[in-house]
Amino acid sequence: MKSLLKRVMSTTRRSVLEGYDKTQVGLMNEECILTDRDDKVTGKASKKTCHLMENINKGMLHRAFSVFLFNTQGDLLLQQRSDAKITFPGHFTNTCCSHPLYTPLELEDQEALGVKRAAQRKLQHELGISPNSLSTEDLKFVTRVHYQAENAPDPGVWGEHEIDYILIAQKDVAVTANPNEVKSHVYVDRQQLLQMMDKSRTGDILITPWFRLILDKFLMSWWDNLSDIEQHKDNLIHRLCDKLE
Repeated sequence: MKSLLKRVMSTTRRSVLEGYDKTQVGLMNEECILTDRDDKVTGKASKKTCHLMENINKGMLHRAFSVFLFNTQGDLLLQQRSDAKITFPGHFTNTCCSHPLYTPLELEDQEALGVKRAAQRKLQHELGISPNSLSTEDLKFVTRVHYQAENAPDPGVWGEHEIDYILIAQKDVAVTANPNEVKSHVYVDRQQLLQMMDKSRTGDILITPWFRLILDKFLMSWWDNLSDIEQHKDNLIHRLCDKLE
């Protein structure tokens, strides 16, 4: 019986990732940080486990971050997620969105230092932005948001349920995108971003749900105060979906 169960579980593991890009499948083995609703660390789980809707629907929650990088002209760097991505392929989103890993360096809570280190790692991996050109001091922690979303355009199997740390920076950097992670990237001003959001409502472009929620709730007021962004810093966790209240 145990042997049969192992074979069934093995088949399930294979089938849920079958057909996806091999590099992206490999990244699903990374160990994310599990938390409770108050962002207290409760353990670890693979990226795959964290993003399965069957676990999300049982309340599994993990730590994440979203970087908003502006240049010195005040334009925001967006990326379009690669078509190889397992969750939200081809969607436009903020500069970089990912997860701190369950490692000593990225678990450090003081001044959100672990999350900032994770952001440096992923900015380099996805966009070729060197940690030497964007330090942890450049990345300003502003707040946390709690959201949940089912994958698109193929719902059912994958989704997101995250305590998302918001990091904002303003600096001119060189970008060399990794095509396995990023399909395209562009700097936009406010009007151009609002035009993109209008196009997303008619299905002309895709926007990630967390980016849309953050834009609707916070982004424009942050954009108004880039030179003094820390005035917006708080220790709250903003619940951005009704069912999360």
